Amino acid sequence: MGTDRPFRIRWLGRVRYNDALALQHGVVAHSADDYLLLLEHHAVYTLGRRATTEHLLAPPEEVGAELVRTDRGGDITFHGPGQLVGYPLLHLEGKGQGSMADPVAYVRSVEDLIIGVCQDLGLSEVGRFDGYPGVWVDPTGQNPRKIAAIGVRLSRSRSMHGFALNVDPDMSFFERMVPCGISDYGVTSLSAEGIEATMEQVVDLVAQRAATQWAQGPVERTDVAWAGRPIDVAAFTRGEGPGEPPPVERKPDWMKVKLNTGPEYRRLKALMAEQDLVTVCEEARCPNIFDCWNDGTATFMINGERCTRACGFCLVDTRKP
Repeated sequence: MGTDRPFRIRWLGRVRYNDALALQHGVVAHSADDYLLLLEHHAVYTLGRRATTEHLLAPPEEVGAELVRTDRGGDITFHGPGQLVGYPLLHLEGKGQGSMADPVAYVRSVEDLIIGVCQDLGLSEVGRFDGYPGVWVDPTGQNPRKIAAIGVRLSRSRSMHGFALNVDPDMSFFERMVPCGISDYGVTSLSAEGIEATMEQVVDLVAQRAATQWAQGPVERTDVAWAGRPIDVAAFTRGEGPGEPPPVERKPDWMKVKLNTGPEYRRLKALMAEQDLVTVCEEARCPNIFDCWNDGTATFMINGERCTRACGFCLVDTRKP
């Protein structure tokens, strides 16, 4: 491992799981630098390589969550708002020159980072729980409970996936599964343990410890905007109310679309409904529909209501057919 490889830390805000997974693959495939991607996910249940759906106790769609099967290790895990997810994309050395990276040693280094962050925040009774992965509160006591899940993948000495630290998520999502396939012990969060910390504070601590623990060269950190900061230019976000709408002049007559639903328009519209036909005119919400249809002209979509071209000016549905 070179000693001058940059270590780039990115706080990405809230990102859908599949988008973050695609970003991981892109970074690993096209960048020689080390990265730590920090983010929150929209509500999602993920299944590791050896997971089965028997540990999913209720349909995710009932609570607006996705279900994604992924290529990490581990069983079923929940990610959602209020949970800090970290994806270290690192080059890892083996024990000897040219040897493969040690996955056990790497997982322990991730656990060390999370344990240190929890202790920085004042949660002292935290550590490893023999026989179970992740980071646990009261691991040697009467009520061990998991505060951080870890699931990684190593390929050609490059790491992917990572950890999920519960800061202040909606814990009811965890009741709809058997977390990590472990039914004997519960799940907790920093908030449930009496630790009052914002996501930004936790991100700062993780970034500091990660830079100390993993960086082999210069460290660079970039964040997306944090909501509510004074530098946010939106008055509403700063708590100053909705503000006054800017004055808008009335459009000139030549810019206004005249609503002309004459006999030919009505005849054509009835024909479309009767034959169950799909038109570009309606799907794209074309403002010229009245002119065309009154002339007896319409443009059909022969393959249904979706189009794969995704033109920026068009409102036609562009999802996969």
